[in-house]
Amino acid sequence: MPGSIQIAQLSLAQIRDLIRSGEGFDQQMRDQLHGDSRRGALKLWRSLQKTKDQRLRAKVRLRDLIAPEKNLRRQGFRAIAGLDEAGRGPLAGPVVSAAVVAPWPCHWLGVDDSKRLTPGAREAHAQRILDEALAFGLGIVSAERIDTVGILQATWESMRRALASMSLRPDHLLVDGPLPIPGVSVSQTPLVDGDARSLSVAAASVVAKVTRDQIMRDLDNQHPQYGFARHKGYGTREHLAALRRYGPCLVHRRSFRGVLERTG
Repeated sequence: MPGSIQIAQLSLAQIRDLIRSGEGFDQQMRDQLHGDSRRGALKLWRSLQKTKDQRLRAKVRLRDLIAPEKNLRRQGFRAIAGLDEAGRGPLAGPVVSAAVVAPWPCHWLGVDDSKRLTPGAREAHAQRILDEALAFGLGIVSAERIDTVGILQATWESMRRALASMSLRPDHLLVDGPLPIPGVSVSQTPLVDGDARSLSVAAASVVAKVTRDQIMRDLDNQHPQYGFARHKGYGTREHLAALRRYGPCLVHRRSFRGVLERTG
């Protein structure tokens, strides 16, 4: 039984193994570890405390993020989809939108606006979202289409495609941005900075970002001279230098100023 263990009688390696075993420490064991005079024991206690604090912060953050969904559920909505896009600003590649209906109650600790997460965390969270979501959808609109209709219309088109690909029809949408999606009959709530205010929108932002990043890595294999895997099509110094040297390729957005200035 964890509480019967005397921490002072264990080596630091045994304490580490006990922590890693997944059984965890109860408060009595934490107090023993905190009172241990060994320097390594104090480091272990600080690490445990840091993890505990991070988990508490994640719980508070999750409570804040589910507030829009809780409010909508009080109004009777149940299949609430968050929508967000990735790739409005780059000079190359598609714009990708995702729609996600989170399970309820939802315990996606750590899911947040994709811009707040490391690449590794985004990958891990995206897999969990896809595994546990009640439904999700993806919509991808090419650079050529962006040049034809403009980035705003292309973004809305990608969102409509994401909705159309879902296995269930949402009864309400939480949409990142100041405007509702035109041409959609489902009731909507636009949220400025929605990926930082709603769990469903944050989840959609993670899935959209991870999906688009993979597309750009694939495009890097086809057009290695531009470095798409590193900058994902954004107008970095490296990318602009490659455009000056090689000119645009088929996946560049020729209507975008950064590409137009280097065409012809």
